[in-house]
Amino acid sequence: MMEARPQTRRPVRLVAIVALAALALAGCEQTKRSLGIGKQPPDEFQVVSRPPLSVPPDFGLRPPQPGAPRPQEGETRDQAAAIVFGTAGGAASGSPGLTDLLTRAGVEQADPSIRQLINEDNALLAEDISLADRLIFWRPRATPVVIIDAEAEAQRLSEAAATRAPPTTGATPVIEERKKAIFEGIF
Repeated sequence: MMEARPQTRRPVRLVAIVALAALALAGCEQTKRSLGIGKQPPDEFQVVSRPPLSVPPDFGLRPPQPGAPRPQEGETRDQAAAIVFGTAGGAASGSPGLTDLLTRAGVEQADPSIRQLINEDNALLAEDISLADRLIFWRPRATPVVIIDAEAEAQRLSEAAATRAPPTTGATPVIEERKKAIFEGIF
């Protein structure tokens, strides 16, 4: 009589060998590609078609001469008028309605130095703080707080009442706040 053990071991061994081979092959990139397991993103050079090269429409432009004024630059006022009105000539070349509106608004009588006047007025209101000062003194300056010495104030009021003087006579005793050290309060 033969034992059944060797026959049951063969399929188990065969399955184990096939599983190990499949596991080993699954790690190979080439095997994944051939089996269709891995990702296959589209090639961006094949997806997008490249337009043919063409000559730009303003090919007739010539390089500028050294020292010659640049043709695209003009006065700032003309550039602003061209941006606002969409024309190179400014307000004079606008429609009749636009010209009438600007005349009634008093554009011709506008003070050309108005920006300087506004800057001078604002300079009086706001102090000019440099970037370095803003970085060094990043905390807002604390307003000085007056702390009244309660005991000394009570004594002053009682002396004023004893002499029948008004309570507003004399200086109010104040506790002086000590100055902080350089790094105190930062951390």
